Amino acid sequence: MENKYFDIKDTLYDITEKYEEAKDLLISAGIDSIKNEEQRQKIGKSITLEMALKMKKVNVETFSKQLIGLIEASKNTMEELPEKTDTADTDIRIEGILPCPVRVPLMESFQEWMKEHEAETDLTIGYELKAASMGVDWLKDSLEKSKSADVLADIFISAGFDLFFDKDLIGKYKSENVFEDITGMDHYNKDFENDYMSLKDPDNEYSMIGVVPAVFLVNSEELNGRKMPTSWDDILGEEFENSVSLPIGDFDLFNAILLNIQNKYGDEGVMKLGKSLLQSMHPSEMVKSHIKKTGKPVVTIMPYFFTKMTKRGGPMKAVWPKDGAIISPIFMLTKKEGKEKLKPIVDFFASVKVGEILSHNGRFPSVNPDVDNMISKEQKYMWYGWDNIKKNDIGKLITKCEKLFHESVKEV
Repeated sequence: MENKYFDIKDTLYDITEKYEEAKDLLISAGIDSIKNEEQRQKIGKSITLEMALKMKKVNVETFSKQLIGLIEASKNTMEELPEKTDTADTDIRIEGILPCPVRVPLMESFQEWMKEHEAETDLTIGYELKAASMGVDWLKDSLEKSKSADVLADIFISAGFDLFFDKDLIGKYKSENVFEDITGMDHYNKDFENDYMSLKDPDNEYSMIGVVPAVFLVNSEELNGRKMPTSWDDILGEEFENSVSLPIGDFDLFNAILLNIQNKYGDEGVMKLGKSLLQSMHPSEMVKSHIKKTGKPVVTIMPYFFTKMTKRGGPMKAVWPKDGAIISPIFMLTKKEGKEKLKPIVDFFASVKVGEILSHNGRFPSVNPDVDNMISKEQKYMWYGWDNIKKNDIGKLITKCEKLFHESVKEV
């Protein structure tokens, strides 16, 4: 595949300035320093793409091919279909965030569906579907200001426990019976509906289209006599203190990890997780040459998607935790009011076609029962649970967990 777009010696700043796709993909790889604009400009100008990938033990050639593919697909698609259209005077409003690695094929499919649907109906559809790397602050701002469900979009798509359950955000409308799951799925994929978990909302209000699993990428060269970690128990052990890189910049996944660790191991578990963080991998520390590096991360916790970019036969080994890959669900919320006109759009996003794009292109397993996620039964998931969501104030609990985590990081 010819690369006429970038050089691996280019800085992160230059590449992300030119290609939004690079920003999306780098963040997926756990290179969080470019998510914050100030850090992207400061740190990104001093680190090359090659340096960043090697630091994370990511296969440079595989990453480059993936990025070239995204750039070319985006070039062909996004000129025709922007991530945002005017929503002022439309019959239907869709807002949300699409996972970065599958944003282009999802938008392509949505474009095709829109063309077919426009011929069948007089309804106009306005949408704002941004890349996950853009964050959710733009959504949070409008939600915090909203006083009535009338101002909400008709359909929301995104990951994020705080966004959907925080009582200052979408959570405040849950008790008002505003939403309904109209996907028509009586049962989710057997991967998520089995003897140890049930992902489907028992109240039939929230629907999902897929999940983002968190797995381990272990640098076997850095184990130094330690056994290969195979569970979250292992990660929290003393032998892995100051040895783990966590997806702190990926708030959706990080919050899911915090909530699940707190649920399973209590506050002490969250503090142990903080102690496991390799401080030298903080983005702000990367350019401080006077600080001696304490070493490379032994374990990088990241979305399952990125494990396919490791080099065969190399030191990086993907490990699916035996006690379950912690998942951050990709939610789809639909307003109960006007569900008849929304049903065709909901059917599209809940379809096998979209499910296979999520699962096969992005390794974000789909909840659609007719999609083969190609994940073995032995590879289990860890889900926070609807009972826990109902009994806890999720917004406050996340804030508490973040405080415990960051305090224990400082103590190490």
